[in-house]
Amino acid sequence: MKLSLLDKIRQNNPVVLTVANTVTIAEVANAVNAIGASPIMSQAKEEAEELVGIAGAVTLNMGTWTAAQVEQMLVVGQFANQQQRPVIVDPVAVGLPTRHQQFERLIGAVHPTVIRANAGEMAALSGDLSNSKGIDATGTIKNAAAIAKDVAQHFHCIAVMTGETDFVSDGQRVVSVHVGTPLFATHVGSGDMLSSVLGAFMAVETDTFEAAITATATFGAIGAWVVEREQLSLKQPGTFGVALMDGLSQATVAQLAPYLKNKVVEES
Repeated sequence: MKLSLLDKIRQNNPVVLTVANTVTIAEVANAVNAIGASPIMSQAKEEAEELVGIAGAVTLNMGTWTAAQVEQMLVVGQFANQQQRPVIVDPVAVGLPTRHQQFERLIGAVHPTVIRANAGEMAALSGDLSNSKGIDATGTIKNAAAIAKDVAQHFHCIAVMTGETDFVSDGQRVVSVHVGTPLFATHVGSGDMLSSVLGAFMAVETDTFEAAITATATFGAIGAWVVEREQLSLKQPGTFGVALMDGLSQATVAQLAPYLKNKVVEES
């Protein structure tokens, strides 16, 4: 894990292009901006090539997909592959058959660098639909580390599974990240924010596995830091949303380091 990547983002201000979930588009743009990168949100496939050309990474979020948006994602993703830009795919509610079909269409034409999904969505991608309903996991996901590894192997990418414990796998290794806050689950948009924040880290680090681990751990640590600083309860998702945005802008490596001590573990 390279916590110094947070400083590198703020120094380099990389562009992150997001084809966004319209429910969370403003929050995602603000999160990318707050952490020190430069967000671009687009709805037009006609500008795909030029935007990919200036982007350090691309995030494709399928949360509010339309036929036109999937077409745009295909074009953006293919240009990103051609120009060797990292591609993060967020397959929201992929356990639903129609959404899974659209995901398969996208993934058949675009190679993802990272798939970022919650535990239920990742279980659906691994073929176990029993734990997926809508956008959320129901019940406990068994063998979570193995599921993340299976998804990474199957799609030849890095899998980032978020939940009470986060898991990051490149198909061979699995790292668990034990830092965060239950308030992430109460605040709609936290996962979408992480998907594009992952792009900021990917844009400044060529070791994509290292970038994924660091982004996931940093995001979780910022959540834990602001909850402790503001003494927030689980009944304050709105306050948490504001505090999280401030934390993305204000948190330093020195402030986050204690929250990450012994919290990032390579699984056996």
